[in-house]
Amino acid sequence: MRTALLILLGLAIGVVATVNVMSALRARNPMPEAVMTTMDYHMGQLRSAIKAGQCSAPAIAHHLQRVHSTAADIVPVFGIKEKDFSDDATQLLDRTQAALTAAPTTCAALGEAIKPIGQTCKSCHQQYR
Repeated sequence: MRTALLILLGLAIGVVATVNVMSALRARNPMPEAVMTTMDYHMGQLRSAIKAGQCSAPAIAHHLQRVHSTAADIVPVFGIKEKDFSDDATQLLDRTQAALTAAPTTCAALGEAIKPIGQTCKSCHQQYR
């Protein structure tokens, strides 16, 4: 009986400790996930506009500007010091700037403008995710 109680007490302490550790891990820096969620939202809006065939120049510019400004936060937010990572982030900035400079006003032009951005995102996610 005594052994069974000690085993139950040990299990209860283990569960409480696991919950505390999981909470601590979840409470880490939320910024990297927030940056990726923000970029995903704006890229999703651009893709949705293409699918719907409703590509207004002001909306395109708004979302491209947000993607560009969010991309500028990647290196400081993630804090990864690897040269390859910072090179990928710089390439993303360059490609978003190129899309902004191209100022696409049609869905076809927008599709061509965001294709290199998506390729850069995919490349980085394959390597660092």
